[in-house]
Formats: sequence, C-alpha cells, structure tokens
Amino acid sequence: MSTITEQLGRDLAGRYRLEAGLGTGASAHVYAAFDGRLRRRVAVKLLHPGLSGDAAFLRRFSAEAQAVAALNHPNVLQVFDWGEEEDGPFLVLEYLGGGSLRDLLDQGHRLTPAQAAAVGAGVARGLAYAHRRGLVHRDVKPANVLFDAEGGVRIADFGLARALAEAAWTEPQGAVLGTARYASPEQAEGRSLDGRSDVYSLALVLYEAVTGRVPFSADTTVATLMARIGATLPPAPELGPLAPILAQAAISEPVVRLDADELAEDLEVLGRALPAPGALPLAPRPLELSLDDTPNGSGEAPSRRKSPRRSSGRDGAPSRTPSPDAGLEDLTELGTSSARRGARSERARADRQYETDRHETDQHETDQHWDGQRWVHEHAADQPFVDEDGVEEQAADKRRPRRLRRTVLAVVLLLVLGAGAFVADRLVHSGIPVPAVAGRSVTAAEKALVAQHLRAQSTRAYSSAVPAGMVLSQRPKPGVRAKAGTPVKLVVSQGHAPVAVPQLVGESQSQATAALSSVHFAANVTPAYSETVPAGTVISASPASGTAPYGASVALQVSEGPHPRQIPQFSSSTTWAGASAALTGLRLSPIEERAYSDQVPAGEIIATAPSEGAGGVAVGSRVTVTVSLGPRLVTVPPVSNLSIAQALAALQAEGLNATEQIGPPLSTQATTTDPAPGTKVRPGTPITLYVK
Repeated sequence: MSTITEQLGRDLAGRYRLEAGLGTGASAHVYAAFDGRLRRRVAVKLLHPGLSGDAAFLRRFSAEAQAVAALNHPNVLQVFDWGEEEDGPFLVLEYLGGGSLRDLLDQGHRLTPAQAAAVGAGVARGLAYAHRRGLVHRDVKPANVLFDAEGGVRIADFGLARALAEAAWTEPQGAVLGTARYASPEQAEGRSLDGRSDVYSLALVLYEAVTGRVPFSADTTVATLMARIGATLPPAPELGPLAPILAQAAISEPVVRLDADELAEDLEVLGRALPAPGALPLAPRPLELSLDDTPNGSGEAPSRRKSPRRSSGRDGAPSRTPSPDAGLEDLTELGTSSARRGARSERARADRQYETDRHETDQHETDQHWDGQRWVHEHAADQPFVDEDGVEEQAADKRRPRRLRRTVLAVVLLLVLGAGAFVADRLVHSGIPVPAVAGRSVTAAEKALVAQHLRAQSTRAYSSAVPAGMVLSQRPKPGVRAKAGTPVKLVVSQGHAPVAVPQLVGESQSQATAALSSVHFAANVTPAYSETVPAGTVISASPASGTAPYGASVALQVSEGPHPRQIPQFSSSTTWAGASAALTGLRLSPIEERAYSDQVPAGEIIATAPSEGAGGVAVGSRVTVTVSLGPRLVTVPPVSNLSIAQALAALQAEGLNATEQIGPPLSTQATTTDPAPGTKVRPGTPITLYVK
C-alpha cells in the first residue's frame, strides 16, 4: 500500500480531493478531503489495494456500506458515499475534527468516571440504534470512538469489520492483535455474535479509558483471547461507581450481559448522580478551511454539520440537569422494568423523528445558529416575504396559525409528559421492594420472592464463575418497588458452558493429555493394538469432536503398536525359503543358521529361536532359524605303514573306533582299514583295522 502522503492532492471519483492525512490503520489510510460537488469537508477511508481484486469482499463491502449509510443517529458516524478506484475501494464519511479516543489515550489522558459515563452512554446509544436494525459492529475499540470539535461522540466503522473478516487477504502483522484486545469471549470461541458482543468490547474500551490498562491483555493473540473466557472483569479502584456497571457489561456469558440499551440507561443514570463531567481534553485537528482556503478560491467554505456540545441523553438528545438529590431516584428508576419499556418506545419514536428531521433538513438549504441555548434552524421557507413596498403582513398572518399549532402541541406534550412522570413516580415509589436474590440458590430465591408476594420467572444460562443452581442476575434490581404479583426475572446458572473438544486423533499421548488439561478435561487412557497407528499415538477419542461438559472425562484409545506375533509351526519338509517367507509376512526378521543333524535331512528346519509356537513376539523381532546340513561325515584316514597304536589314534581323532584287528597274532604295523581309507562315514562308524 502506498504511503499516506503519496495520495495527497488526488481526486477520487472526480469529486473528493484528498487534502490531509488523518491516520493509517491496518487496512486503510484516512484523509481529510473536500467534496467539490456539495462544497463540504468530508473524511475518506481509502482501503488496501489488495482488496480490489477480491470479488467476495467487494460484494460484502457494497452491502455493508449501503446498510450503514442508512443509519441516521447523532452517535453513529455517517457514511455519505462509497466507490472503487483501480487501487482499491473507498468510503466517504462525515468529517469530525475532535480526533479519536485512541488519540486522547495515546497522549496520556485518562477519563474521569463521569466523562467515561457520558462518552460510553453516547456510544452505547449509537450501538443500540444499530442493533435494533440488525447490525453488529464487531470491532468496537478506541480508534473507532470519534469526537467532533464540540465533544460530541460517534461510533465509526460499522460494517467494515465484517466485510474485512471475509476478505481473502492478510492484514499486516499485529492487526489481529489490535482487535483481539477488545474482542468478546464469544468472538474468541467462534460462536455466533449479537449486539452484546459490542457491549463487552465497549466495556473494555471504557475500562482502558479510565485506568489506562486493557484488561486480559497478554503477550500473544491466543493468550489474550483465552484469558477472558469465563473470567470476570478485574477490579480497579480508579473506576469508582463505574465499576459495577462495567462488570455487568463484561460478563463472560452474553445471555446475562447487559445489552446496549441497558448499558446506556445505566451510564446515563450514573452520569446524573455524579458531578458534571469536565470538558474532554480533545486535540482538534487544525484542518478547518478559512474563506480563502477553499479549493476553488471562491471564498465559500464547505458546509459541515454542526454538533453542539452536549451530554448524551437518550439517542443523543441533551440530558436534563439533575437536582442535587436526583441520583437516588434515578438509580431506582433504572431498575423499573415498565420504565425501561417506556424508554425503549420513546427511543424508537426518537429514532424515527430524528431520521424524518434529518431527511427534511437534507431537502432544504438550512442556515443554523446557536442562540445560547439551542440550535436554531432558519429555512428559506420560514423567512418573511417582503414585496416591493416592503409589506410583510401577509407572511406574518400565514405564520400565526403555524405558531398557534406549535403552542398547542407544546402544551399537549407538556401535559403528556407530566402525566407520564406522575405515573412513573407512582410506579417507583409504591409497591413492594424487590429483595436481593442474586447469588442465592434458585429455591431460596423463589421462597424470598414468594414471601414478598412476587413471582419468579427463571431462565437458564451458563456461567464459569457461579455454580449451577445459583441465581446470576435479577430484573428488576434489588430495592425497586413493584406491585404484588409482579414477575421477577431470574437468570439461573447452569454451571460452566460446554467446552469444545480439541482434535486429538493422531497426536501423541502426552500431547493429547496436555490439550485436554488446558481446557479442563480429564483423560481416560486405554491401550489398544493397531497394525497402522504407531505406538504411543491416539487411535480414537470419545467424544472425538463437538462439545462436552466442563470437567468431563474424554476416553482416549492409545496405540501399543501391532499385535504380538506367534512363531508358526513348520512341517518336517519346510525349507529355509519357506520359513523365511512365513516370518517376513508376520513382520518378523528371520536369521539363518546351519547345523548338522543325524535326524533332519539337509535343507530342512531343525529348530527356531524363539521356538515354534511361542507367542508374544513383538513385530520386528529377530527369529533365528536353524537349517539342517544333514548328518556330519568324516573321512577314514590312511593308516598304512603306521604302528598299530598310531593307526588307532588317527581313527579316534576322526571319531572312529577300530572295533576289530585282523592279521598275525604278533603284528606291530597297520596296513589298511575297512571301510577303506578316504571313505566318508558318520562319526562312530565301526572300523576294521588290518595289521601285519
């Protein structure tokens, strides 16, 4: 990818002139640009050139860009346009001059709990708005939390993480770790994601914004991801009253985690109970154009959306100023389930109204100014019409009915809000206080609720920290007053979630047992013979894949090598060639030896070692086969002219015995033998000695 400065001055799509570099990420350069058609400042994200050849990515990128462009919310960075150049696709975004939360943290700044609550509430409102429309961000991190020049907060890069995840290219080394620092446990485990995954990531971002530390960080990507599975958020004194809210938002199991709406409400209530947050230490980028700096020199500055500095209320609306004692009532209001339902309906209406207002604003040229309390929009259609004689009464007359209608609507709205406040107050301050049952057994919790004339509605969820049968959380929260018979929703622990069984077949026994131990499984090893699997290697596992209960025992069948062999029984006519072939077929190593035998004909098998019929012989063992040479024969030595004593000694040296002497009685010299000298005979053959 080219350097960020090489692209400066370039026009994308003949419309967007790249004027200044704002930053470089793992997949893109970001520029401040000027939209020559609409005469306004924009931001352009120019993606990696390698993505231009990935058809699957471009399809996903197009779909995600269109979906995100439809989002209209004050806490979601707006997408204006997208396109594709030869060297890669690009996005045209709303330009914000206040930098990112990452910039702020990199400069050594830390947020106070009140500031983090205000920023987090705004981001959570933007996430909740997108979640209701089926979009999950998947990459919430400080670099994607942006500020305008007045401190308004936006969440950026919706949809891009999902498109990049399906791209067939490799990000630079370290890019994955940057995202892994804030990934949810279900992302680490490859489970399906919903909006609560973004809530977990936002909790880690706010934790870092206050403490300067990212929880669960480790030296490697795998260690970082595995550290948060089943873990609870580590305590940090700097968080103060923010700690319990972030702990609920960072619960390992998503089913009991706060959703974005609930997180926003909790942060807003906390913000009203805390002192007003100070101004954020933003470092606005010095990129605003003066009247003489416009690209065409016309003196007309590009239009930009003004965002008055505000603390985030519901869906970005300015929050009310609390009374000194409002904190306790607000915290009570937070736990009221009926108040939550009303708030969500109001948010949905606010979303629709915001989109309608924005659409109308886009349809007309609008001049706006800050009158010290609010933004005033003056449309051309609302300006007084002055005819040639300076008469504007007709226009004034036309405005009066409109003003009257607005006044009536305002009065009606105040009455409705007053009635709603009265009803909410009655709901909050009357009824039975809900007891605290989280952390108790479900049986004890149900008894406690029945004693207060309340009902229990239980759902089950996995938890790595809370034993099965114990209550993980409750809604409404403890202390909230509810009418008799009101259901209290309990989330009851099922114990640890099932754990994925690692791949074990083909691994050595030591590797397999170590892999099982790392995910808290026990190994039950059974030896077994195998003709194909080497000794010490896992033949099979049960279960072999899928998941198993936490702490379960996994049966491993480990090879002891091939079955032991038995030496065959050879027939009397078996030769060396036959015996060798039979032993080789049994994967044994035959060794030949030869020996004389008076009983076994030459060439036949005399014996084997181990002996014939012996079992338990390991494959590859040496087997000695003794092959007969037939009987041993000796040559009758010559005895002519030897004395009788010498002749007898020569015969005895060959294993022969002279059993008879034939000749004169007083003979002293041998003459010959029978069998005759030179004859081959077996040792011990009787010899007749002739003497003279």
